[in-house]
Amino acid sequence: MHRTPYTITIESVDQIPTVEEISKTSRDEKIKLIFGEALVHVREEIGKKLKNDLLGFQVSIHNGQPEINIAKLITDKEIDDNQLFFEQCAKDYRALAEVLISKLAIKLNIEINSAFPMMSFNPFKSNRKQIGTIEGWRYFLHGYHCGFEHKKSGQIVEVPLVFGLEFGDLDPYFFTRFIKSTKAYFPLPVAIYEDYADGRRINERMLAIGKFEHINSNIENHTGIAVKDRKRVPIEIYNPEPVTTQKPKFSLLRFFHLK
Repeated sequence: MHRTPYTITIESVDQIPTVEEISKTSRDEKIKLIFGEALVHVREEIGKKLKNDLLGFQVSIHNGQPEINIAKLITDKEIDDNQLFFEQCAKDYRALAEVLISKLAIKLNIEINSAFPMMSFNPFKSNRKQIGTIEGWRYFLHGYHCGFEHKKSGQIVEVPLVFGLEFGDLDPYFFTRFIKSTKAYFPLPVAIYEDYADGRRINERMLAIGKFEHINSNIENHTGIAVKDRKRVPIEIYNPEPVTTQKPKFSLLRFFHLK
């Protein structure tokens, strides 16, 4: 999905559109403020103020160019109106993730560690089996996830490996990429332009209305988000028993080589 660009060249402060004017922008438009040489030095200050004042917008201050890009994000009303759609997407994500990771375990001839699945797949991250194919899907083991992409349809799903046997964690970026790559959902009932920023708003709103909930991770101080209407599985902090080496007791006889 692409937005229609709307470029405004800023040569003086009074040419900067007001918050009220920007707020009237539709979601299929993207405002680009290009600053003239006389105002380049205040661009970052103006950008920070716009970020603070424009709730529900993504304001991006370009590092290399004298510009600020502004785009309206998905609204609470749009999410509320499509909550059943997003709930079903989350259920589909979880179901597909579970199927694919189970098939990969069979291909790699391993049993998934139910306490900490990442431990089962870590040995393959540094050899030729880190990347491969399985039943029409490409897979790639990386970080806390195993990514899958269907070779024909282009559907993408990232399977989390740090939530025990719960494979439905909804990272905002990965969740929206799954939605946008699933042809069965098209045409989408609501536009998703910004993969991460819109995904984050979807998650936050679905949490607020009780369709999603926070879940613990196997890793301490790390949490995730999953659809609330699901069969729950236990998730515990992974604490492997420390390996201790018992030091031999001091022996005076052994010290003097008499024993």
